[in-house]
Amino acid sequence: MKKSIVFWQFIGFSFVCISGTLLHFLFDWSSENIVVGIFSAVNESIWEHIKLLYFPMLIFTFIESKRFNSRYKNFWCAKAIGFLVGTIFIPTIYYTYTGALGVKADWFNILIFFITAALLFFTETKIIKNNRECHISPIVSKIFILLLGVLFVIFTFAPPRIPLFQDPLDSSYGFFKT
Repeated sequence: MKKSIVFWQFIGFSFVCISGTLLHFLFDWSSENIVVGIFSAVNESIWEHIKLLYFPMLIFTFIESKRFNSRYKNFWCAKAIGFLVGTIFIPTIYYTYTGALGVKADWFNILIFFITAALLFFTETKIIKNNRECHISPIVSKIFILLLGVLFVIFTFAPPRIPLFQDPLDSSYGFFKT
């Protein structure tokens, strides 16, 4: 029996939530291994938390593309939009609530991750099910997704000195504690 895109997107949501949660701790569990730091959070910055969403999504996108790429002409466009939603909404929600309330709550930061994952998979599902041609070509969508990954790697080791990349616990930036 063929599973629907909705089923697969739910599996993707579950995979991203579980994997992202594990990746949050993997860097510490690996004794701060540099290779592990490429795809897991190396500090508590907002940027590193977006990375926890990106890499599980990337893996699942490639798995899902084997099944749906040829069936849905807008598959890659939907995925690119999903990556964009994830990248934008984590910092937007975080900075909105911390700025408006003046407080930070770890439980709400975790909830932001799950809310964002749900939102991006919901958005992707709506776009894919619509199956209308997208104004963004599959090749441009793939390039965007991969360039975003390159930025995650670069900014892990050479982050800009702005709050998005700063660890709120020790004020460091990226992999190297400077």
